[in-house]
Amino acid sequence: MSNRRTPQVCSRKHPQQARSTELVAAILQAATQVLAVEGAQRFTTARVAEKAGVSIGSLYQYFPNKAAILFRLQSDEWQQTTQMLRGILEDVRMAPLERLRVLVRAFIQSECEEARMRVALNDAAPLYRDAPEAQAVRAEGERIFQVFMAQVLPQAPQATRALAGELITCTLGSVGKDFSENPRTVTEIQAYADAMADMFSAYIGLLARRCD
Repeated sequence: MSNRRTPQVCSRKHPQQARSTELVAAILQAATQVLAVEGAQRFTTARVAEKAGVSIGSLYQYFPNKAAILFRLQSDEWQQTTQMLRGILEDVRMAPLERLRVLVRAFIQSECEEARMRVALNDAAPLYRDAPEAQAVRAEGERIFQVFMAQVLPQAPQATRALAGELITCTLGSVGKDFSENPRTVTEIQAYADAMADMFSAYIGLLARRCD
């Protein structure tokens, strides 16, 4: 049995003053640049501190190790995705399937725009993916989607909705990642996203008819 511990991914402290906030922002901006250019395997706290123009001691005041920096970048990306999920899936002005279509379009567009960074963060995921903080962030996104599935399939058993939600989110994430690995035009992105939305809508429609 392995005794390897999950590295600490929480920040040591949160900035309280404007100067501290600017320092953390500079560190994160530098980390983004280092990660995008050099990838997760060559990512180090020393390289980030050098790029940010700060001492390694100043960096360690806020981030105990490289896993904490990478998790902060990933957490910020997850939060953006969660906000997007909430903003679209909870917009009751649109019919449920229209909300899903808008979400697919926005997600695929985002994947293509941030492809390089997300590939690097995915490579770094083993450093923090099992940490409680990471699990909590993922759980919130899952909760939002399950609430939506209850709206789009109100007559379906909970187990059916859970399976459908998992299939849609896993497919969206995996296919979106593969699609974004190559440069795409706006037309290609729109066509691909609409095709995925059509597929999801047909699947949900089939489940709805089975539950009538």
